[in-house]
Amino acid sequence: MAEACITFSDLTLGYNNHPAVHHLTGTVAKGSLTAIVGANGSGKSTLMKGIVGVLKPIAGHVSVKSGNRIAYLPQQSELDRSFPARVVDLVSLGLWPQRGLLGRHRKEDGEAVSRALVAVGLEGFEKRPLDTLSGGQLQRALFARVLVQDADLILLDEPFNAIDMKTLSDLIALIKRWHQESRTILVVAHDFDLVREHFPEALLLARQPIAWGDARKTLAPENLLRARQFHEAWDESAPWCGPDATHDHAGGEHHHHHDEHHASNAIRQGAA
Repeated sequence: MAEACITFSDLTLGYNNHPAVHHLTGTVAKGSLTAIVGANGSGKSTLMKGIVGVLKPIAGHVSVKSGNRIAYLPQQSELDRSFPARVVDLVSLGLWPQRGLLGRHRKEDGEAVSRALVAVGLEGFEKRPLDTLSGGQLQRALFARVLVQDADLILLDEPFNAIDMKTLSDLIALIKRWHQESRTILVVAHDFDLVREHFPEALLLARQPIAWGDARKTLAPENLLRARQFHEAWDESAPWCGPDATHDHAGGEHHHHHDEHHASNAIRQGAA
């Protein structure tokens, strides 16, 4: 069995005691490339925040194998593009884990930033203000920041939104390069065709895990239908439940009980 980089143990994450990710159990193998997919509001970004530690669990826990350096790229919508900074300043933020907030940058740090900008196609953009960049250029700069972090675990939240096809192709190539370097990568994505083509594994969420494993099998029509039905039936006002609770979070004929949660875990463990 492959070594685990991330372990989820009956993990429930949410806000104000309302679950957004519900009873997730399983492992993410070291060196794997996984897409996290699902409808808007299905818990994808919440899960990323839980892994990085920004959001604490309501119940259960998530653990990252000791010694793994983490690089987290949030959605562009969470970034303040009006902040008066240049491309080189943004990319250099990736050096904080090694140098500290007030640490002095060394000559090799500048060289690492320059190499990262070349790698993402932004050579010569060092002094460009962030508020002058297109969506695609900003995403390239953010990927350059991830590059200089040299992380073992890379979390990318919707990195393909609002970018052109050339940028998309270049960023996919960079992700595949990281995968070849045996880094562990999780990517929140919406384009199922893109996931089927480029991602070996996928986790389909609808507040709870619907399917997890081989990307093409995970995105089979019957799983997508189950995800849509469960998501539509979810009761937004329901409180969270513990492992032994008997109340439901979704009503009506489309509700899937916790036995299907266990079935999805079995799907995942069988694919590991």
